[in-house]
Amino acid sequence: MDKKQLKYVILGACCTAIFWPGTLVFGLPGVMSHYWQNAFGVGPAEVGQIFFFILVPTGIFMFLTGRLLERWKPGWLVGIGAVVCAGATILLPLAWSFTYVYTWASVMSASTALIYISGLTVVQIWFPERRGLVSGLFNMSFAVSAALLSPIYNFILDAFAYPWVTTGAALCTLIFGLIPSALMRFPWPGEIPASVRSDMMPESRPSSMTMIESLKTRSFWGLWLTWAFAGAAGISMVILSTAFGKTKGLSSYEAVLLLTAFNLTNGTSRVISGYLSDYIGRKRTLTLSFAMAGAAYFLITHTASLMIWLVLFMAIGYAFGTMFSVTAPLVGDCFGMDHFGSIIGLIFTAYGFVASVIGPWFTGRLLDITGSNFTVVFSYLGTLMLSAAIFVQITKPQTDCVLPVR
Repeated sequence: MDKKQLKYVILGACCTAIFWPGTLVFGLPGVMSHYWQNAFGVGPAEVGQIFFFILVPTGIFMFLTGRLLERWKPGWLVGIGAVVCAGATILLPLAWSFTYVYTWASVMSASTALIYISGLTVVQIWFPERRGLVSGLFNMSFAVSAALLSPIYNFILDAFAYPWVTTGAALCTLIFGLIPSALMRFPWPGEIPASVRSDMMPESRPSSMTMIESLKTRSFWGLWLTWAFAGAAGISMVILSTAFGKTKGLSSYEAVLLLTAFNLTNGTSRVISGYLSDYIGRKRTLTLSFAMAGAAYFLITHTASLMIWLVLFMAIGYAFGTMFSVTAPLVGDCFGMDHFGSIIGLIFTAYGFVASVIGPWFTGRLLDITGSNFTVVFSYLGTLMLSAAIFVQITKPQTDCVLPVR
């Protein structure tokens, strides 16, 4: 196998490894929310709090994985993540209280972080000339999986039983995590030609900063705040989409369609925006998507059409996916690639520790306090998304990294 073929095989392996964990993060909680409420006698706030237990371990283990990648092989970390994620999920039907569900969410999130940061770092290094595009492809596999599998999970839940959903997801996570992990590695010296590396940035390549040096820059804190606000506004929709549909009298199938619409663009926008960011710039791509999603949030409760709701939910999903795909190459533009894993892992702490509180947890409380007034909740989330469009302006890449049109 020649070097060109090899890097595409590795890209495929990375995308395959993250596909099934994506269904657990973005799909299963939304599908199971009403089942869990009935089974455990909990309300929207308690269900929304699942994402606190998903996001906090994400913040911790994204950072730890970045540090581990400086010493460990990425394939090892991915294999460990697949085994732990599958093990936690296959035991989920044994839950005797909602606390057990919170435990599953934490373990699943921590193991997914091992797979996510490892795979993202590998594809960024293998494709220095198209970091936006490959970040988008990898992130699309992570998110679009839920759009594809959420209706199937819902069908299996209605037609069969809860254990069929979790067992199937666990086995697929294990099999399609372990096999690709054997292929995932960093390039050896000489496997990426110097001409390709320099073509990424015709003028100059950004000098690499250490993690400590990045903390002293405005760019880091601009990205950190962007992830706190846009992350909160985006991840909240995973739980709120089906709940909103139910309050509007939609059937279970129609309510899940809202979640599917969100996840569809949450996935596809990652490759579209990643590709666009290579040509029109990272900041412009992020700003436009956040502004569009903020406006969509303010419009949702002022319309009464399923088709319009689907379009607006797609706009929000588009911005959420764009945040994931474009941030990775923007980190490289701002801080270089030598300590990429550590720095982007540290940025993820905003998603884990702040977004989890001001997003799913707080919106669940708002629904309880206001009697499920989604106008208040969505106005709040729209404000967060528009704020993210402002915070991203603080970043100052060392290079615009805009490729010429060929």
